[in-house]
Amino acid sequence: MKKLNTSPISGMLELLPSEQSAFNKMKNNIGEVFRKHGFLNIETPVIDRTEILLAKAGGETEKQIYKVIKTEETLDDADQALRFDHTVPLARYVVEHENNLTFPFKVFQVGRNYRGERAQKGRFREFYQLDIDVVGRNTLSVNYDSEVIATLFSALETLGLPKKLVRISNRKILSGFLEELNLNHLSAEIFSIIDHAEKVPESVTREKLEGLGLGEENVARVIAFIEISGSLEEALLKLNEFNFRSEKFNEGINELTLVFKRLEEKGLGDSIMADMKIVRGLDYYTGTVFETVLPDYKEIGSICSGGRYDNLAGFYTDQVLPGVGGSIGLTRLFSVLKEAKLLNAVVEKPVELALIPFSENEIRFADKLAKELRAEGRIVDLVLAEKKLGDKFSYAGKIAKFAAVIGGNEIKTGKVFVKNLESGEQSSLDEFRKK
Repeated sequence: MKKLNTSPISGMLELLPSEQSAFNKMKNNIGEVFRKHGFLNIETPVIDRTEILLAKAGGETEKQIYKVIKTEETLDDADQALRFDHTVPLARYVVEHENNLTFPFKVFQVGRNYRGERAQKGRFREFYQLDIDVVGRNTLSVNYDSEVIATLFSALETLGLPKKLVRISNRKILSGFLEELNLNHLSAEIFSIIDHAEKVPESVTREKLEGLGLGEENVARVIAFIEISGSLEEALLKLNEFNFRSEKFNEGINELTLVFKRLEEKGLGDSIMADMKIVRGLDYYTGTVFETVLPDYKEIGSICSGGRYDNLAGFYTDQVLPGVGGSIGLTRLFSVLKEAKLLNAVVEKPVELALIPFSENEIRFADKLAKELRAEGRIVDLVLAEKKLGDKFSYAGKIAKFAAVIGGNEIKTGKVFVKNLESGEQSSLDEFRKK
């Protein structure tokens, strides 16, 4: 009988070893794609100064961060909190190490982040994110926007997912749109309403816009704007009908066009669409924004997202450090893919081969063989439990793909046979090593 509640805290994911093995495989495969695309790996501290984390990300984020309670021994008197994403700590990192970095700085991060939001299905308070970012000094070509999107798409390809669709927009288009309507003083509120528009009926979106006092005509224009989606050509046709002269509006259209052109050149033309509903909630985004979805599984929501941020480091330095990045929320993605039975492979047994000494007399030989196999890169478990042979095989069947019994005859002849615990087929150890 349990003496204490041993279940994980709500919003924290715990996996069985076989599931953890599959999770780690996904994480490693994605990280390898990032490396192959020239992104360099770093880690930033999980704990950072609260003023750093909230400098450009207040509002809802301030309500969700986990504050760190300091002890008397803490030397740094600054308020501290757990990071809620990788992007803000990256901005601090780049400012701190600017003189030792090569720009454009292409970087990827893998690690846990924390948000104290309401835990629900597919939403976690502790979660792994895999981020890539490109940070420039003074300027950063918009070509990197498409490079980030294409790299993330390649990473998702390793998961064997069904059709993926990247929905892309540019926040300058909406900002310029609101300037033309003299509504830029309400931009934060309107951006927030649009960001949630897909999760509620249109009548709710319309009611919220009316509540801002926009007027019936402007509400109709905003609703018409966010309904624009489809191919780049279809979107441009509808956007140009507004006939706006706003420099920001047209700059956003030009950037969107360039991003689409580059992605089409990379062979992603059938996997991208323009969508004016995509604005992203965090207010540090300034240009390109994108979200990736599985069209046949819309209930899953976005599985990868990000965008351009030109002013994120402005709170820490006078140096201009524009950037663009994106993130795969692996904890949430793993959870929803498992629920939808969309994981690329069946959850694997974490051990490749279980070596089973028949008795105490064979342990030394088995131990030496295990060492040789591990040196070859094999994952080997040495079964040392004092149990009957049948029980040892039962144990091996739960954790390993293959098993081999080491008895006196195996030591005498040097011939070891390996059994596939799923098919029952046997092969020599030499044949196993060649696979």
